Amino acid sequence: MLQLFLSVERQTTRLALLGAVLMLIVSVALGFYQVMTRFVFDAPSTWSEVISRSAMIWCVFLGAAAGFRGGFMMSVEVIYKLVPGRRLIWLELLIALCCAVVLVVLIYFGTAMMLRVRSQMLSGLEVSIAWAYAAMPVGAGFALMAVVARLLAQATGQETIGPAVEEAIPEAVTVARNDEADPVPTLSPGLNDRSERP
Repeated sequence: MLQLFLSVERQTTRLALLGAVLMLIVSVALGFYQVMTRFVFDAPSTWSEVISRSAMIWCVFLGAAAGFRGGFMMSVEVIYKLVPGRRLIWLELLIALCCAVVLVVLIYFGTAMMLRVRSQMLSGLEVSIAWAYAAMPVGAGFALMAVVARLLAQATGQETIGPAVEEAIPEAVTVARNDEADPVPTLSPGLNDRSERP
C-alpha cells in the first residue's frame, strides 16, 4: 500500500512540476508578446497580461509540490546538527506537521475563495476568475501529498533523513599547508591542471 502511494505521489509531483514548467513558459512568452505589442507595434494587447499573470500564479503553486517533495524548504542546518541522528525523524515529523497545517489552510480557504469569485470574469477575457484562484487549492493539494510521501519515505528508511544536501565539491582546490600564515589555493593534479607534467 505504501509503495502504491509513493508511486502515485511520484507521478502527481512529476505532473505538477511539468505543469509548473509549462506555465512558466506561457507566462514568459506572453510577457514578451505584451512588451512587443505595447512598445514595438504601439497596439497593446488586452488579454496577454491577464493570462501571463494567471500562468505565473499556477507556476508558483504547482512548483511548490516538487520543492516540498525534495525537502528544499528553508531549513536551519544547525538544528539538524544539534539533534541526535536517531531523533531526526521527530524533527522531520514536526516540520511535516507544520507544512501540512499551512497546506490544509490553503486548500480550505483557497477553495472557499475560488467558489466565492466564480461569477467574476477575468478582465479582457470571458473566463471566470475562479480558474486563476484554483491554483491555490490544487497546488496545495499536490504539495500536501508530497509532504506526506516524503515523511513516509523517511520513516520507512527509503530516503535519508534531513535536508537535501547539495553535491559536494570535488577536492580540486586544496589549501597548501606549508605556509600557515598565508595559505594559497592550489589545484590538485589531474583536475583542470594546465601545467606541464614531468
